[in-house]
Amino acid sequence: MSTTAPALGTFSFRPFDPSPTSGGETPTPTSDGATPTPASGGGTPTPTSGGETPIPTCGGETPSDAELLHRWVTDPKAAFWMMQDARLQDVEREYMRIAAHEHHDAFIGLHDGEPAFLMERYDPRHVELVGLYDPEPGDVGMHFLVAPTDTPVHGFTRGVITAVMRELFADPATRRVVVEPDVRNKAVHALNAAVGFVPEREIRKPEKTALLSFCTREQFEAAVGDVEVPR
Repeated sequence: MSTTAPALGTFSFRPFDPSPTSGGETPTPTSDGATPTPASGGGTPTPTSGGETPIPTCGGETPSDAELLHRWVTDPKAAFWMMQDARLQDVEREYMRIAAHEHHDAFIGLHDGEPAFLMERYDPRHVELVGLYDPEPGDVGMHFLVAPTDTPVHGFTRGVITAVMRELFADPATRRVVVEPDVRNKAVHALNAAVGFVPEREIRKPEKTALLSFCTREQFEAAVGDVEVPR
């Protein structure tokens, strides 16, 4: 599925391929005509460049998805993703684990066909939040990470999180999106609020203190206002 936002271009999604030979495949969007689906715990949505974000490009040889993501997560702006010291092999191992997991998925987000962000989707009954809150039917957990850039585009990060939310709500089974960003990640709290998230409480996770927040389909529709979300 793909979507176009005025002045920001088209966002789409394809499954993350953690294998060393993944680069250069023809992207297959998995989003829907509704508009622009895991950033939040284990790392959490973190804008790269002071809240306004990027349109990255890669010249020369096409990197594998793992090589691309390794560059993103080790950038200083991705500190809240908590993989600053990761080796390429660490990224490959972690995302092979996610690819094999029944309740966790990762996607490369594309901007006008070029890799620009990561999205993770997970079932909070089985991943990240087990025992930390009472899940409801239709709850879906989400993380996103925007690629670092030296040429930030105003409003791009907000465009990404809007695309991610639309992708998640394109599944009629999704009733509420759950995030657990680091309590210190003020930039992401603001982005989350802009698309309808409401904080509930702080929770203690092994790796951080997180701000548990929720966004229903209705709250998202009210926040973005301009696009009907599939039901």
